[in-house]
Amino acid sequence: MPLLEIRNLKVEFFVEGTGLRAVDDVSLSIDSGETVCLVGESGCGKSVTALSIARLVPSPPARYAGGEILLQGRDVLKMSNQELRKLRGGVVSYVFQDPGASLNPVLRAGRQIKEALRLHRPGKATDEEVIRLLKMVGIPAPESRIHEYPFRMSGGMQQRVMIAMALASEPKLLVADEPTTALDVTIQAQILELLRDLKQRLDMSVLLITHNLGIVGEMADRVAVMYAGQIVECSPARELLQRPLHPYTRALVASVPRLAGNATRLSAIPGNVPRIGDFPPGCRFAPRCAVARPECSKSAPDLAEVEPGRWVRCPFWKTA
Repeated sequence: MPLLEIRNLKVEFFVEGTGLRAVDDVSLSIDSGETVCLVGESGCGKSVTALSIARLVPSPPARYAGGEILLQGRDVLKMSNQELRKLRGGVVSYVFQDPGASLNPVLRAGRQIKEALRLHRPGKATDEEVIRLLKMVGIPAPESRIHEYPFRMSGGMQQRVMIAMALASEPKLLVADEPTTALDVTIQAQILELLRDLKQRLDMSVLLITHNLGIVGEMADRVAVMYAGQIVECSPARELLQRPLHPYTRALVASVPRLAGNATRLSAIPGNVPRIGDFPPGCRFAPRCAVARPECSKSAPDLAEVEPGRWVRCPFWKTA
């Protein structure tokens, strides 16, 4: 049984009395010890999907309009508030993209980590355990760092504190939502290496949300590509990067900058992700697709398994 199994999830936001579906019929699973990357442009529904795992999307204005979120076999959408408090942090923890906005600027770093310990491992809510966690995430001189305020730390150091807070409760699933976006390239590499090392040492699963396909090759076992609220391709990472099947995935791979070769211009995908409520009929990627056919705008394609372990939402993937 997978650690996490999302089945046909639908999430709507109500604007002026109209329900706008941000996540539409999304299905995704993560096994124990597996790293899955959720990839796509901004506005595709990645973060809403991730926040829904622990029912963190505020309701209202959002509404869970259908589907199931099974975490360790239990449906999160049917849990009581008391059960959700145990789930959040205890089973699934989050690391967000802007640690400066996530950490409380007026509370010392050690106190914020200790708060997570008090909630989920009260017997370990000690300075010694906080120092151990800070050492685990590679923070130098942790004995003095526990007394520092976050605003006195660099962005990379703040993100390490966030990771220490997320790991304090010993979660089974770590959701990292664009954890390196606000960091420079050198610190990005250090944070990714840290996440990879911690995943192996702690035997936990990771859902990594990113729009950077370069990260995928380093981190992922499997990749789910999301566009306009839907999964359009799901595949083992190596196979997806070597041979993407969906036209959108191919366009994403082609847009990755390469140092080798004689290319003078970056490859770009024309247009923008459609806004919620303005999705085109039929295939949602058709208006931007270089190989779209007239029938693409008439009927919405289903996500189908076209090869063992490879799912694609495009009936013309062979000839695209």
